[in-house]
Amino acid sequence: MGEIDLSADDAHQLFDRMQMLKAFDETEAGVKGLTDSGLLKIPTIFVRPPDELAEESTYKKTQIQVPVIDLSEIKNSDRRKTIVEGVRIAAETWGFFQVVNHGIPRTVLDGMIDGIREFNEQNIEEKKKYYTRDVKRMVRYHSNFDLFSSKTANWRDTLSISISDQIHPQELPASCRERTLEYSKHVSILGNTLLEPLSEALGLKSDHLNKILECSKGHRISSHYYPPCPEPDLTLGTTQHSDPGFLTILLQNEIGGLQVLYQDQWVDIEPSLGGLVINIADLLQLVSNGKFLSNKHRVVANRIGPRISVACFFSGPVREVKVYGPIKELISDENPAKYRDVILSDYLLKFLNTGLDENLGLDYYKL
Repeated sequence: MGEIDLSADDAHQLFDRMQMLKAFDETEAGVKGLTDSGLLKIPTIFVRPPDELAEESTYKKTQIQVPVIDLSEIKNSDRRKTIVEGVRIAAETWGFFQVVNHGIPRTVLDGMIDGIREFNEQNIEEKKKYYTRDVKRMVRYHSNFDLFSSKTANWRDTLSISISDQIHPQELPASCRERTLEYSKHVSILGNTLLEPLSEALGLKSDHLNKILECSKGHRISSHYYPPCPEPDLTLGTTQHSDPGFLTILLQNEIGGLQVLYQDQWVDIEPSLGGLVINIADLLQLVSNGKFLSNKHRVVANRIGPRISVACFFSGPVREVKVYGPIKELISDENPAKYRDVILSDYLLKFLNTGLDENLGLDYYKL
């Protein structure tokens, strides 16, 4: 009882798909390798299921935009109250907002984008030195971390770098080494800055998320390269998901594609000059006991490109044994805990071992 009896056709299709995935992975050239070959149709491993494609036509287009928060004068007490209130509303309703006047120079932002472009567009043999599916590696280049566990492959390649005391600069690719380290330094400061108004928006002391929960201890930078796609309506750049960890800071070039699910509509988050996209991730929804929203988002494929984005994930002290649950100060008889405690390392491992399209996010941890 309970066993799935695959027909001969289904079994054959599964075998064929696995062979195609392996063949693609073994090229170690990623999606860019496919576009460089001049293909006019996308391989079937990237084509979304018919029901998903049919559902696409039911989504309405909307002109609404995510909130934009100006961080200038955040040290001014009156101005800070306005910022905290703006952050609270955005975190509770959208789970997303953009920040401007955040303190990271345009030269640093542009340099980071250029570095990722150079890494992806360099000699393929140089890139292959970093190609791996070993999640323990501090520097990983790959196409789709969930290639073998998701139903559909996404149209993107990724360079993922874990930034911590344990990484040596020489481990980073020369093409983007200096620019990544410089950007990492600035984005780390911004992450700490943002966690203060987020703490205050929860009615806590400004250093609660930083000091007590260590949300910003270490971070991972995942730089995505989305080549132009010959059939963008059939696939996605990144399938819909919510982020692991506490907070994500996203830098993107001028080519759009990022969408957030708001009131059952996909809303485009247009790139803004010098602006950065901030989103609440799953663990911040968990520790805030559901007060903040970790929202679903995705990236659509595009005929033009490359789209380049750099996501910085603040996931806490990932190499330590750390347990997270709803913050005690936010729980009462009227507002009981909505989530069970999670061990950070187990939580992240579960995320990495589940297909992005099948990840339940926080539903798995609900009480």
